Amino acid sequence: MKPKDELLFLALGGSGEIGMNVNLYGCQGKWVMVDLGLTFADSNYPGVELILPDLSFIEDRRDDLLGIVLTHGHEDHIGAIPYLAADLGVPLYATPFTAGLIRLKLEEEGLSKTVKLHVIQNEGSFNLGPFGFRYVPLAHSIPEGNGLVIDTPHGRIFHTGDWKLDDQPLLGKPSTPAELTAIGDEGVLALVCDSTNVFNDKASGSEGAVREGLMQTVAAAKGRVLVTTFASNAARVQTLGEVAAACGRKVCVAGRSLDRIITTAKAAGYLKDFPPTVDWDDVMSLPRDEVMIIATGGQGEARAALARVAFDSHPIKLAEGDTVVFSSKQIPGNEIAIGRIQNALAMKNILMVTDRQAEVHVSGHPGRPELEAMYRWIRPEILLPVHGERRHMAEQARLGITSGIRHAVVQSNGDLLRLAPGAPQIIGKQDVGRLVLDGDVILPADGATINERRKLGLHGQISVAVALDRKGKLIGSPTLRTQGVPVEEDKAAFLKEAADEVATVLPKGSQEEDALRERVRLAVRRVATRWTGKKPIVDVLLIRA
Repeated sequence: MKPKDELLFLALGGSGEIGMNVNLYGCQGKWVMVDLGLTFADSNYPGVELILPDLSFIEDRRDDLLGIVLTHGHEDHIGAIPYLAADLGVPLYATPFTAGLIRLKLEEEGLSKTVKLHVIQNEGSFNLGPFGFRYVPLAHSIPEGNGLVIDTPHGRIFHTGDWKLDDQPLLGKPSTPAELTAIGDEGVLALVCDSTNVFNDKASGSEGAVREGLMQTVAAAKGRVLVTTFASNAARVQTLGEVAAACGRKVCVAGRSLDRIITTAKAAGYLKDFPPTVDWDDVMSLPRDEVMIIATGGQGEARAALARVAFDSHPIKLAEGDTVVFSSKQIPGNEIAIGRIQNALAMKNILMVTDRQAEVHVSGHPGRPELEAMYRWIRPEILLPVHGERRHMAEQARLGITSGIRHAVVQSNGDLLRLAPGAPQIIGKQDVGRLVLDGDVILPADGATINERRKLGLHGQISVAVALDRKGKLIGSPTLRTQGVPVEEDKAAFLKEAADEVATVLPKGSQEEDALRERVRLAVRRVATRWTGKKPIVDVLLIRA
């Protein structure tokens, strides 16, 4: 599929889900990609942490791909770069802070000389074939959140990336209403817009308001204070540094991702006034009311600093009278993991403060008032909601129509959408999917390996070894081993019955090895199902004497 004299849009990720954002624009035979993110695995992917987009569509057309343009440095926008960008063979484009984060990822994977990275200055512009790009600074929960003005022969796109409105930003200077109105005055064909918080009736709020909430919370604390937040939220890290200094507390940082963000932010000219930090050993020798720890792990990550502190496997220790502040939003799906950590903290009689008790967090995504303001400023002909589950995108489409936008298109990953010429319409469906990073191997998310692992988790596994003489007669008794099969105290009786069943079916039918192996497999599984209601995976080893 090669774009003709038209403007096409195709999401390979991020439409119908929150995370893993990958968007393609096509025009005059060429494609450009905006963002290349990942998402995090849940219990449906046992043994897996990271989910990657399947880029087969554009990999088959890599000769027509001109480049990858990154809006900002969150994992759901840049996280797949070290795993997938080298195969695409095209340059990356990012502003300085985002480029710094990408550079670290490429270096860790040994790809810094393989993948070309172009650093575009803030508010800078560049051209890729029939596309012209200009970075437009927008407030978000990471430095250098950017929208993109994309000029094409068929009209202008304003691709927001992730954004919010903030009249008291601590890092960076987002575009003003007048500047955004000027973009709208020049004419915008389509607004491609973040849908995450469309159900919120109120604006997301300002980082300045969080500063006051954190100041009150920390000032009231008696013992050690640990604040957990998203490592990438450098503005929040800056706020916490200011709060610690104002409350007479030394700062300790716990978490490699926080160290990485702080180093990268300073290199890009941010966090200049962040106070000097003390290490883990020194912080434990300071008076308890003179300490603030900034830690990763607010989403319940088992290996992050907060979990290790909660379960006493970290050099930093908390005790009764100390306070843990959750300065982050609880991401849906993480409730159980977060609850596990909070229960462990509660067992120690540690005070916990979340955004339900105090104003210690604001979102980085726009609520309805902010979306309506953006519509008034940009005045697009077409609204294209992205970055949301289907319900989020459908609701934003309704909001856009009621706000006076002429067209609103709700699309899903794989829907090939023609934006121009003519009215927008979905003209085809392309195959999309997910990949998993399993150890160091990239696999299909619903391929044989992961499906087998799901079956193992659901039903367990039985190994059967059968020795046969030259005439095909059983030697001794079959040997069986079980893993995860719920027989417990009845295991010996179960194994005997299964072995007897194998001995019974062996003489029946063909003596060809595949047929023998299948008879043994089915016999053992029948016994397992009769005993447990489960259908375990049965592996059969035939040994010929």
